[in-house]
Amino acid sequence: MYEQQDDDPETTISPKELALLGDGEVAYIKQVDLDDVERLFPTLDDTPEGIDLFAVLGADGTPIALTDSRNAAIANAIENDLVPLSVH
Repeated sequence: MYEQQDDDPETTISPKELALLGDGEVAYIKQVDLDDVERLFPTLDDTPEGIDLFAVLGADGTPIALTDSRNAAIANAIENDLVPLSVH
């Protein structure tokens, strides 16, 4: 029987280091509901109801933009020199 041996020492990463992966390089595009909008954009008044909303988030989850179309969210990420990635 063959047993695989792992010669690499165990690698750990802190939550802070994990949050910084991709910082300034990627943007996450996420469809959001009204509860998400209120949490991510607390200073936004009169959140429109009945339309799809998409948030552009930094790698660490920092809100960057809110829009009513996925294409506009992707365009916003690209305009900010970020690689857009979809979050489900």
